[in-house]
Amino acid sequence: MTSHHPFSRRHFLTSGSALLATGLTTGTLLAQSPALAQTQAAAPKDPRLSPRIIGDAKAPVLVQEWFSLTCTHCAHFATDIFPQVKEQFIDTGKIRYQFHDFPLDQVAMIAAMVARSLPEERYLPFISSLFSRQMQWAFSGGDPVAHLKQEAALAGIAPDEFDRISKDMTFGQELYQLTQQDGQTYDIKGTPYFRFNSTPFAQDPETVEKFAELVSKA
Repeated sequence: MTSHHPFSRRHFLTSGSALLATGLTTGTLLAQSPALAQTQAAAPKDPRLSPRIIGDAKAPVLVQEWFSLTCTHCAHFATDIFPQVKEQFIDTGKIRYQFHDFPLDQVAMIAAMVARSLPEERYLPFISSLFSRQMQWAFSGGDPVAHLKQEAALAGIAPDEFDRISKDMTFGQELYQLTQQDGQTYDIKGTPYFRFNSTPFAQDPETVEKFAELVSKA
């Protein structure tokens, strides 16, 4: 599990100087919205932050995952385990699955903002692609935001639209606020973090067998 508090000073300092060009920093987020520091927060107003849930609404178990798009443990789960989860549990009506963006650094924040700006039916394909190519765009050297911009272009987001999304301070503030609220409510220390109905599991299940065990105990 990637065990760092969201938006720690360390994560922002290691994001790279290119990120400063986006204007999205903790200083601007907090300065423009002091309420972000409060434990209780209002429900997001931006429709892009509406729940991302797949599966049968009548399924007996709701599995929720909080993840960061730059988290390598999250990428392992998304690429190696989740396809089996979808086939064995979601497509068969055994569970519903809810995705919670929980960015741990500035690059992940911009990636989440871009993903959430796509039509809802394109959200999962895009984050799946980002996870499968995480090493190429997030950790290959150079400017990760420029690499992310290229990934977004493959999803149909033009460069000027990418710039507009990444500089949308109101949207960024709401996503940050939601992250902080969830972190405090569920005591999330890192990602991935899961809830199987009301039962928490604070790490990558690592195997579909372990995931099945957690579903059975929910």
